[in-house]
Amino acid sequence: MAQAGVASQGAEASEQARPQYTRRQILEILSGLMLAMLTAMISNSVIATALPTIVGDLGGQDQLSWVASASLLTMTASTPLWGKLSDIAGRKLMFQTALILFVVASVCAGLSQGIGQLIAARAGQGLGAGGLSALAQVILGDVVEPRQRGRYAGFMGAVFGVATVAGPLVGGFIVDADALGWRWCFYVCVPLAVLAFLVIQRVLKLPTARRDTRIDAFGAFTITGGAATLMLLLSMGGKQFPWNSAWTYVLLGATIALLVLAIVAERTARDPILPPRLFRNRTFVLASFVSICVGMAMFGVMIYMPQYLQIAKGMSPTASGLMTLPLVIGMLITSTGSGQIVTRTGRYKLFPVVGTFCVVIAMVLLSRLHTDSPKALIGADLAVLGIGMGLTLQILILAAQNAASTADLASTTSGISFFRNLGGAMGVAAFGAILSNRVAGEIASGLRAAGIQRAPGDGLGSPDDIQMLPAPVRSIVRDAFTSSLETVFLAGIPVAILGFLAVLALKELPLRGSSGRAEAVKEATGAGLGAP
Repeated sequence: MAQAGVASQGAEASEQARPQYTRRQILEILSGLMLAMLTAMISNSVIATALPTIVGDLGGQDQLSWVASASLLTMTASTPLWGKLSDIAGRKLMFQTALILFVVASVCAGLSQGIGQLIAARAGQGLGAGGLSALAQVILGDVVEPRQRGRYAGFMGAVFGVATVAGPLVGGFIVDADALGWRWCFYVCVPLAVLAFLVIQRVLKLPTARRDTRIDAFGAFTITGGAATLMLLLSMGGKQFPWNSAWTYVLLGATIALLVLAIVAERTARDPILPPRLFRNRTFVLASFVSICVGMAMFGVMIYMPQYLQIAKGMSPTASGLMTLPLVIGMLITSTGSGQIVTRTGRYKLFPVVGTFCVVIAMVLLSRLHTDSPKALIGADLAVLGIGMGLTLQILILAAQNAASTADLASTTSGISFFRNLGGAMGVAAFGAILSNRVAGEIASGLRAAGIQRAPGDGLGSPDDIQMLPAPVRSIVRDAFTSSLETVFLAGIPVAILGFLAVLALKELPLRGSSGRAEAVKEATGAGLGAP
């Protein structure tokens, strides 16, 4: 009882020590965070339509997947570390460090003269992006109390959706513009990052907290190592080596061993990166699991839908980007609207329940698309997915932050971001394996049925290459790709259903606000949700 009382007093004191900002100051800080989030997220999606041109210029067609996945790998693996480092060195310093790292890596990527240099620069971009995506949410949690946070978190969610979907559109415009070229896909993020740095430097004034803490080096090594080996296995399995091979078993064994060691490290460390007490928090566990499921569905659709639009529908990169606007609009409206409603009512569970249900429906609808599906139907299906994402992503972070003590805010936020990114990486890799394995067999079957010996080239090739195929072969390739993509979206349905069921089990806790802050903290501490 004495320990619980001390913990609740400490948590209450931390809540009361929260800096008091005016609405204008919060909006200024939010603008800097949104610029940083836009910078981090758009860096991963802007090169999607430029990859064929990039590898054509630098060579290394066999390493194309690494250009796309290197930043996602390092972003996922480093996310938990940034939260812990911000506890030690301060939020503002580490946020600006992530911005500087991202800018330097982006410039290096634009100056790359070989595919190896580009992959290394993309890995550096991922390190910076991991810090920006995690610490933006942490800083928002420091500045705004949970009851008011939904109002501003909705804008952060909207930026995430806009950046992820608008990236391919911007990339297509840059590649098509004669005066720019693919290198500007990396340079375009630099002005946004510099502006975000200056805004944060001017408006963010967080108190300096001296903490008796130390870096959990062993935990950092095992957590990042386990995430890295798992992502290597998922991204390379079935492509660079067969699933039933020595490499598969080595990477799988290394992943299991590192994850077991990570559990040991976090249970014995004085200041763990992911404190074991977080996993005794029902809300954190459920929000993390739902984030994995939603991340798999979201990233899978956002990566492979542009391919469907360009290959099956014959659209240009710019047109395929415009076709995803219904997803952006749906996400923008629901993320901002739900945030406003949560702020006024203090109730939040309904939104992720409805949101994950919409994700399930969207995956079912997308799995029924065909080569001749009308554009209006495609846009409607994407709008349903956008509505689901807008109602879910930021509310999950808000729920987890609300259930954690102030001392665990950074670990909780970076943990949710880590699991969402991990789910996205797993989804991209798993759906990619399904697609590549299915499409080869579908094309071969279609060619045999048509009495054609073989298609020109060894694989699908770029959308432009497919457009140049003879009409009968082009039709077979399009039908094969569409049929294979249907299987991908079908595989996403049970994943989305699991996320929906997990949300139903989520317990809604009262949002802490200025009027009942101390009581909510004491309740959470007494329930074992935030006690050190």
